[in-house]
Amino acid sequence: MNRSILIVICDFLLLSLLTFSTDLSKMAGENEGSAASVKVDVLPKTGDNNSKDLAAVMQQALTEEQKNREQLQSELTEAREAARQQQEQSDQQAKELQQKQSNLEQQYATAQASIRVLNQKLQSSAAETSMTREQLAAKEAEIQKQTDLAAALQKQLAQLAKNNQMAQDEKQKLAGQLQMAEVEKQAAAEKATLMQQQVQAERAQNTRLAEGFKALATNSGALTQEIRENRALAPNTIFSEFVTNRVLTSFVASRTGLFGMDLGKNKTTETVLVTDGTHTFALCHVQATPLTLWDPGTDWEGLTGTLAHNQAQVPIHSLSFHIQDPRVVFMPVTQAEARQLGCKIYPIASDPYKFQDAVVIGAQGDYYGQSSFQIDLYTPAYVKLDRNLLKGLFGKFNPSRGDLVFSRTGELLGIMANSTYCLVLHDFASEVTFSFGRDIRARHTGDDLSRLYSYVFNLPSRLR
Repeated sequence: MNRSILIVICDFLLLSLLTFSTDLSKMAGENEGSAASVKVDVLPKTGDNNSKDLAAVMQQALTEEQKNREQLQSELTEAREAARQQQEQSDQQAKELQQKQSNLEQQYATAQASIRVLNQKLQSSAAETSMTREQLAAKEAEIQKQTDLAAALQKQLAQLAKNNQMAQDEKQKLAGQLQMAEVEKQAAAEKATLMQQQVQAERAQNTRLAEGFKALATNSGALTQEIRENRALAPNTIFSEFVTNRVLTSFVASRTGLFGMDLGKNKTTETVLVTDGTHTFALCHVQATPLTLWDPGTDWEGLTGTLAHNQAQVPIHSLSFHIQDPRVVFMPVTQAEARQLGCKIYPIASDPYKFQDAVVIGAQGDYYGQSSFQIDLYTPAYVKLDRNLLKGLFGKFNPSRGDLVFSRTGELLGIMANSTYCLVLHDFASEVTFSFGRDIRARHTGDDLSRLYSYVFNLPSRLR
């Protein structure tokens, strides 16, 4: 209930009491009978008018109070709904506000009950004409107390509304921050997508560049290889490379003659490792070994040997006679043994006729020189060296059997079968192979050596 309405009610009650007191004073000087009649006539009339006015005022006050209560209830409902909808960030504050609101509602309900009781008492007081001034003052004090309590409650409700407004503002602020965060998240996602696209584009570009570099490197490697294959090396360079990579080959052949006489032979020579692209061999002329192609051939009891380069040494496992010319022999070398020796492995010449001249290096590495060669149509497996144009470091020299012949590109062209003709190597095919060991008597090497001698003897005279 508004304070102004309570004041009006209180003023109205005071005026009614004053009027009632004045009427009683005027009627005190008259006789008792008249006084009784007057009292009976006046008091009810005044009581009726005052009661009607008081009832009207109270009805209006109650109506106003009902409107205020409904409005307050509506505001409380809205405040409750607004507090309920706050986000998780303001849940704790909303609970505290809800608790305060519940306490205020209880206090408000208590005040309302007190006001209803007072209204009932006021209505009863309007009917009772014997209410004293002290009772009215007490009621006024009680009403003032309830009015102050209602004002305090109203103030608390206003503070609650303010807190609710602050919570709502905080909620809107959080919603704005959330929306801004969503916008930033979307922008970050778009930026990440754009960066991923850029990375993919850069990767594609790098892939293209890598392929271009790879193609360039391949072309450069092929060009380098082509230049190397078509560039003639100086004889000095070829000889220097031979000296660095030559392999010392040692052979031991053993047999006993009459009365236990030792008829064994030892031979050494220098050569290189050569490959056909698949296998690796060391090769030399048969005269650099203890074996001799002759009829009758010698039956050796044991054959052993080693290949050495610098400090490394590996055993010879077998010796094969070339199928084209058995005077050329070769020994297989495994990849592990080649790595152990650590020397260069020469490829056989892929195009032996690319240049008109070649480099000849002595079997013992004691001479080398440059000479032109010719193709003999009657001996297609050989080339003929021009001995007249063969010049070495210290003047002219005559090549001999077993000398190594290199192409101007540094590849191995072949080996001298005799002092004039060089067997051009295309492969390492063989028909006869001797396995090395300390006891090979069961092999009967003499029969194979006789047969190979017959093959060489039947070659054209220029090749023998």
